[in-house]
Amino acid sequence: MRVAIIGAGVAGLSTAVGLQRAGAHVTVLERSGQLRPGGSGLSIFGNGRAALDALGLTREFDALTSETAGLLLGGMRKPNGAWIKVFPAETVRDVRMIHREELHNLLSSQLEPGVVRLGTTISELTVTGDLRGRTAHGAAFHETFDLIVGADGLRSTLRTLWPKDPGIRYAGYGAWRGVTSHPVDLHGEAGETWGRHQRFGIVPLPDGRVYWFAVDSRPAEATGPGVPETHGAQREVLERFGSWHAPIPELVDATSSAAIQWLPIHELRAPLPSVRYGRAVLVGDAAHAMTPNLGQGGNQALEDSATLAVLLRTLARQDSPRSLDIDAALAEYDRLRRPRTRRIARRSRLIGDAANLQGRGTSMVRDLALQLTPTSALRRQFSIIHDWAPPP
Repeated sequence: MRVAIIGAGVAGLSTAVGLQRAGAHVTVLERSGQLRPGGSGLSIFGNGRAALDALGLTREFDALTSETAGLLLGGMRKPNGAWIKVFPAETVRDVRMIHREELHNLLSSQLEPGVVRLGTTISELTVTGDLRGRTAHGAAFHETFDLIVGADGLRSTLRTLWPKDPGIRYAGYGAWRGVTSHPVDLHGEAGETWGRHQRFGIVPLPDGRVYWFAVDSRPAEATGPGVPETHGAQREVLERFGSWHAPIPELVDATSSAAIQWLPIHELRAPLPSVRYGRAVLVGDAAHAMTPNLGQGGNQALEDSATLAVLLRTLARQDSPRSLDIDAALAEYDRLRRPRTRRIARRSRLIGDAANLQGRGTSMVRDLALQLTPTSALRRQFSIIHDWAPPP
């Protein structure tokens, strides 16, 4: 089976690993002239680790991470440091943190030489007919594939060929993201701090450095290039969060402006009616770009990859798999993935809306509601997301 995967991010590379190990001939087409994983951290929860296990990567992944993060006290705090809600220890016990670059390097190292083709201009990609054709044309190749996988992110080129591509929308806020240049002692505590229309997140990495994000609500016109000014990123973050509880100011101080990135948050405007179309399928943000409020973007991409690899495992080694068999596998992928990712995206959006409330009164009501939320309800909500297994 010949598979073209558009995009060499986490979704594309993990899909390539899964299908290559299943026996498919895989080609990954990346627009950039180099692999650029980005500089943020990733939280891999129980569902993400289950997906990595299905892809055969548990041993390699565990060697790069530790259980330390799951042992920290986590939850939501106020800017003065008072806890609003502490998460039950068992709900975060399985979480492991990893720098995005390390996960990216792990995935790419599992692929055979020549699988990833850099510098392929995705904008020149066309697919014959209604995507039921199997020929893809690009700047550096002209080959025939049995399946095309769109893993080209939020602004997916392949998704624009869908009959009902909803496009994307601005979520109403953006975030500065940074990783400290050296280890910082968190004194056994992590999680998020919620203020009015602002919040700050703390994510420890295995080497002692800390990945952090600082969310700020602002109108869409204030999210363009250079807004806020990237050269003064550290100063801008400190102006907004410098009076918040320790170690927030220390984390920002420990990160150079050059290492702090501002990113407006976008998501799909509406769920796709299907994540497959003919002989093409979408994975990761291309299929279900969601806000990062549940830390599930990367985890859901890994779930997509593992699910697709399992469903195609009997076809992957075939030189000419039957069209009906491919269609049946893709239909099952759509049946399994679309409802789950839709629910998680909706829940993440609601959490973001609540976390970024602007009025003092509404923020106080929000905090009180969180304080009164039964621990059993939190366990149940975490379980729905984190307890996942690939299809048999």
